[in-house]
Amino acid sequence: MKEISSRIIGIDQGDVVLFSDFEDDGDMWTGSGDRERRKSLLFDRPFLKPPSVFVALSVWDIDNQTNARADISADAITEEGFDVVFKTWGDTRIARARVRWMAIGPVQGEDDWALY
Repeated sequence: MKEISSRIIGIDQGDVVLFSDFEDDGDMWTGSGDRERRKSLLFDRPFLKPPSVFVALSVWDIDNQTNARADISADAITEEGFDVVFKTWGDTRIARARVRWMAIGPVQGEDDWALY
C-alpha cells in the first residue's frame, strides 16, 4: 500500500490512442508472435513523488478470426510521467487500441514551500 502524507492529493487523467495499425498495415495488425507498443505520457504538472497509475483499455478493435490476447500496464513511473505498455502475442491481430489512465499522488500546494 502506498501512503500519501501530503495535504493535497492530485489526480491527473487522460485518454490516448496507442496505435491504429490497420491504417498502415502495422505489425499489431499484420504481424504475429510477441509484439509490444510503448508510449510515454507526461502529467499536466509534476507530482511530489511517483504517483499510483491505473491504466485500462478504452477501445480495443481486434480481428474476430484470431485469439484475443492483451497485456496493458504502466511502467517507468516518475513524478513527471510514465510509459503505457501494450503487449500481445501469438496470432492476435489488433487494428487499434486506446487507453484511459489515471494517476493519483501528492502534489505541491500554493501554500507549501520548502525551506531547503
